[in-house]
Amino acid sequence: MKKGGYLLLIAGALTLAAAWLAREPAPPPFTCTDAIGCLDIGPGEPVKLGVIESLTGEVATLGQEQVRGLKLALARRGDKLLGHSVALQIEDTGCTPEGGANAAMRITADPKVAAIFGTTCSCDAATAAQVASQAGLSMISGNNSAPYLTALCGQKAPCWQNGYLRTAPNEEASGPTAARFAYEKLGVRLAATINDGDIYTKGLTDGFQTEFERQGGKVVLSATVDKIDSDMGPVLAAVKNSKAGLVFFPLFQPEGNYLLLTARKTPDLRNVILMSDGALIDDTFIAAVGQAAVGMYFVGPTPPPDSPAATKLTGEYLARYRENPPTIYHLSAFDAAEILFDALEKTAVKDPDGSLHLPRQALRAALYATAGYEGVSGRLTCDRFGDCARPSFDVLRLDDPAMGVTGLKANAVFTYAPDK
Repeated sequence: MKKGGYLLLIAGALTLAAAWLAREPAPPPFTCTDAIGCLDIGPGEPVKLGVIESLTGEVATLGQEQVRGLKLALARRGDKLLGHSVALQIEDTGCTPEGGANAAMRITADPKVAAIFGTTCSCDAATAAQVASQAGLSMISGNNSAPYLTALCGQKAPCWQNGYLRTAPNEEASGPTAARFAYEKLGVRLAATINDGDIYTKGLTDGFQTEFERQGGKVVLSATVDKIDSDMGPVLAAVKNSKAGLVFFPLFQPEGNYLLLTARKTPDLRNVILMSDGALIDDTFIAAVGQAAVGMYFVGPTPPPDSPAATKLTGEYLARYRENPPTIYHLSAFDAAEILFDALEKTAVKDPDGSLHLPRQALRAALYATAGYEGVSGRLTCDRFGDCARPSFDVLRLDDPAMGVTGLKANAVFTYAPDK
């Protein structure tokens, strides 16, 4: 071999040696040290998310709005998370505790599910969150608001579950808002409350009674009706006998419809003030009861201030689904999804081949650590109980049913925003 050939051979060998020496050592294989375990996702596998919402019954439009808020958040990311496609396992609860538990059990039966988005109703959230938490999953909702799910008076609530969070405001302040308005602005001193026995409606009437009596008023009747009860005559007879000047009834449809319509047909209750909550701030309710709702009061979350981000998202909702969102909760659903996606991206460990490892306790910690998040529904900071939104509630009066929810929301007559 000629001298030049030897030199080329040596140069090539030196180049290969240099490249080999410069090569970074392969990372050690992933070892899970998470307190509640890790989820492994292969290079070609999707990121699976459970979705638990009420998609049948009277609140189906609210559940559908939640799913759409989630899908709009995914669309902003090209329908991918961490470079993987996303698979949604969507389960319906029917807005019942049993439905919540069953839906969560169907989802947690798959060990490949990364987290859960939902629920719509608070009664099914209580059971679903318990199943999810025990399975080691995190769960975040854009719609639940019952105080019993997170915190009451700064203390852990009865149905609190580790790993459950929400971006809708805690309605612990909703009942007190109604009570303050009734006592301070309307001059009511005797009031009645009517709930349907679930943790959401009872939580609101309990909150009303506590604040109303703290102000100096008296709740002279605390009644319960059954879900799907259409005969409101007996409970309204009790209201008449109690001499209450106001009835606070945070019921859903159709019970809320029946109670209002029956009350309006009862001459002895003509001057009794009727007040409900956000469950009836709905165009379907106003359309169903019409003029009977004129003069009625509603307590609902203070809408977020107009912002380019919220306007843009609502425009995307209209463009994709060919209709306006029924409430403002598509905003909090979008924010719940975004907070979850951010936490997944912060905690997942990626392998060179595209595999993912998700430490489940680390995911929970990342969710609870959310602070100063500039969401489309406002600035969100999640506390140790899982509440991420600052509570603020308006009292609205319905003057013109023809204006629907839009007109109702424009007629706020009182606002209460306690410090978080």
